[in-house]
Amino acid sequence: MATVTLKGNPCELAGNEIKVGDIAPEVVVVKSADLSEVTVGGAKDKAQLIVAVPSLDTPVCAMEATKFNHQAAAIDGLEVTVVSMDLPFAAKRFCSTEGVENLTVGSDFRNKDFAEAYGVLIASGPLAGVMARCIFVVGKDGKVAYKQLVPEITDEPNYEEAIAAAKTAASN
Repeated sequence: MATVTLKGNPCELAGNEIKVGDIAPEVVVVKSADLSEVTVGGAKDKAQLIVAVPSLDTPVCAMEATKFNHQAAAIDGLEVTVVSMDLPFAAKRFCSTEGVENLTVGSDFRNKDFAEAYGVLIASGPLAGVMARCIFVVGKDGKVAYKQLVPEITDEPNYEEAIAAAKTAASN
């Protein structure tokens, strides 16, 4: 079972660990914009950048969503979705306040299906029940082309690496 840390303290992750080359599970999350359902993962006509974050109500997650809103959403042939356990109402308010309008923000609050299917559910420690910070790039064929599990929850991801992987997947 994979682990991450929160300020140096280990936190175990639960669920199915997804690796590069695996088929990305198709999972339904709730869109914050209108409470409709959206499917992430699986084969689609576009590559996908799926960004799992603990909560948009934290500075690092807010910064991450805002950066991907500007950088990744500008890539042709790429669908960008940020997924958290935040209630859709809170996520919608965040998007409105921060001007996040170029990507989809989804909530996994109902069943934690995404967190469990992708192996990013924090199972121990103070943040148990939310997601670890992880980025998945899924090719049009539905296979995971790139994965970045951020080892320390309070750290930002490597944006340049994730964007490069997303550009490659979108152009194939």
